[in-house]
Amino acid sequence: MTILTDKEIFDAIRERRGKSLSQADVDAINAVLYPAGGRVVSKNGLDLIKSFEGLSLKAYPDPGTGGEPITIGYGHTGGIKLGTVWTQAQADSALAVDVSRFADGVAGLIGSAPTTQGQFDAMVSLAYNVGLANFGSSTLLKKHKAGDYAGAKTEFARWNKAAGKVMAGLTRRRAAEAELYGS
Repeated sequence: MTILTDKEIFDAIRERRGKSLSQADVDAINAVLYPAGGRVVSKNGLDLIKSFEGLSLKAYPDPGTGGEPITIGYGHTGGIKLGTVWTQAQADSALAVDVSRFADGVAGLIGSAPTTQGQFDAMVSLAYNVGLANFGSSTLLKKHKAGDYAGAKTEFARWNKAAGKVMAGLTRRRAAEAELYGS
């Protein structure tokens, strides 16, 4: 069984349609891929995501790669081109949709494993940054599901690189996520 990343899924849909996707198209596809329901991210988790993603109403290239993915708002990617400008309302809306999608994805991946709100929020923040496919194949998730919470907490520190380079911002984010996980 092949698991496709979100980017691969959206690229395939764009190719099949022969045109780019609107934000409404992306939201509709996300609703199918990640149905509503399940756990929600707390204010602490949302604040953590927002603080590390920051807000940019103008699209910019990924700081780790200098290119893809092009990002806007609070770390929103997918169908964004350099030069795109958003309003605060667009950024807030995309954040709500994105966080909900990642919360649903993480909830599905952790299944019935006992999980505190802090653990859930920390894992959603990680997945929001590294992608659901990467989170889904992580040792962190395996340890969490096995009940090795101390081991899972130490795994956050491993996710501090972009394009093979240790990033100070990612190191700080992972420390904050690990702290939230342990709360």
